[in-house]
Amino acid sequence: MNITLIGLPSSGKSSVGVILAKLLVMEFIDTDIIIQNRHNQSLQQLVDKLGYDDFIKIEEKAILDLNPSNSVIAPGGSFIYSQKAIEHLKNISTLIYLKISYKEMLTRLGDYSQRGLILPFNQTLKDMYEFRTKKYSEICDLEIENEHITPYDAAVKIKEALDGVK
Repeated sequence: MNITLIGLPSSGKSSVGVILAKLLVMEFIDTDIIIQNRHNQSLQQLVDKLGYDDFIKIEEKAILDLNPSNSVIAPGGSFIYSQKAIEHLKNISTLIYLKISYKEMLTRLGDYSQRGLILPFNQTLKDMYEFRTKKYSEICDLEIENEHITPYDAAVKIKEALDGVK
């Protein structure tokens, strides 16, 4: 069994994912780290150098190369722009959407200029939020509100929800 945490930038995929992996005695995989290690550059450097389309291809490849077992996976939020990546993650894992509001996303993001944030051409942050939240809701197996709680509490909430499904 694998679990993939999906959501917006700053929704807690990595911080909740590490804790959830510990609680469930699973491995933790962060595809952003995989990409950075493969290319020996930060996400922002890659986005600046390659542009939107080529970065999405790199992210898609990192996800399609995954074949884990007993792992919590945290993909970059922009995986949602690749149908192949979506299908692969759905095939290998349970998708859990960490929901946050637009206001919370802005607060958590702060200055996002060096974060490696992927915005399709002419898309505003609000456009990105609306598009991605709709898509995340459509593809997820479970939604977890992740606002005004700690990463530990979110991980416990997910564990309890998964225990209730078994």
